[in-house]
Amino acid sequence: MIKLAKRLDVVEEYYFSSKLREVRQLAAEGKSIINMGIGSPDMSPSKTVIEAIQTAVTDENAHQYQSYQGLPELRQAMSDFYKSNYDTSINPINEILPLMGSKEGIMHISLAFLNEGDHVLIPNPGYPTYTSVTNLVGAVPVYYDLKQISNWEPDFEALEKLDLTKVKIMWIGYPHMPTGARGSLALFEKLVAFAKKHEILLINDNPYSFVLNDKPMSLLQVEGAKEVALELNSLSKTFNMAGWRVGMVLGNATAIDAVLKVKSNMDSGMFYGVQKGAIAALNCGKSWFEEQNAVYKKRRVLTEKLAEKLNCEVYKEGVGLFVWAKLPAGVASAEVFIDAILYDKHIFITPGTIFGSNGEGYIRFSLCVTEEKVQEAIDRFN
Repeated sequence: MIKLAKRLDVVEEYYFSSKLREVRQLAAEGKSIINMGIGSPDMSPSKTVIEAIQTAVTDENAHQYQSYQGLPELRQAMSDFYKSNYDTSINPINEILPLMGSKEGIMHISLAFLNEGDHVLIPNPGYPTYTSVTNLVGAVPVYYDLKQISNWEPDFEALEKLDLTKVKIMWIGYPHMPTGARGSLALFEKLVAFAKKHEILLINDNPYSFVLNDKPMSLLQVEGAKEVALELNSLSKTFNMAGWRVGMVLGNATAIDAVLKVKSNMDSGMFYGVQKGAIAALNCGKSWFEEQNAVYKKRRVLTEKLAEKLNCEVYKEGVGLFVWAKLPAGVASAEVFIDAILYDKHIFITPGTIFGSNGEGYIRFSLCVTEEKVQEAIDRFN
């Protein structure tokens, strides 16, 4: 057996990759599994999006290699989307780079800016991929605490006490995953000032802006943010296009150019039809968000009832695609708690621990489940 690369010693298989095999095995054994674990939208994109990709596949040159920077009209649609929804001006020529999903962007940004031994500020709890990618490129994760008592926002006094001399990147994400904390423009202003003071590249991971959130925000709304910041965004949750793999990175033009140097060596452009579908999605009006949120609102009400059925305390201020809930007093392990429910009631819920040590004592429910299925989950506890 050829020896594996040492970098694999510092990462594990992604939690959902391994756990969903277990869930699928239970389903194969005839168990009726209700999967409330993963945030994979179960609704379809708009009809105009489907029609756009169907039409595009017959276009001349549709099946050739595409530009590494995406179609000019896709970048323009992304720029227009930011202007109309965030009141933020983004230059489509040099401040936007389309991605094959924002997860790709986490790797590309890390490869572009991190050397071995550089430090990276990572939220705890937060998206596990920040840690995995940091480890894969040989950098050092430095966790900063987010806690419910401070509404899942950073403690800047604690941040200032850290040794920041080797920090190159700081990951943030509001609305926050997994808790759903909204954040605020005031918070973004503090974060931009912090990044400028310490010469840190600040990156906001922003895929949940429009899900159950009446005040979508962008880090790039802050004056001067482009001097030190990038933002990742995605069509996966907003437009039910998770499997299409369409995302974007926006912000500092010099930083965007650095990311392009990495990206252009790792893929050969996004499929033309997918780009045309993405353009159609970005041009959907506000009625699209209203229709989606009407569905998610009903699901959230039922999911909160399920959480309360489990004697959990729901974080009511949360927005986005998930319900974050605190476990009953005396429950020692989130993973033991969710496994008991999985094997007894055949309902899969995510333990908060996969998002960091500050996720212990919490669980997360996905809203990517029909009302009927959520009600069935509630009924299984009657």
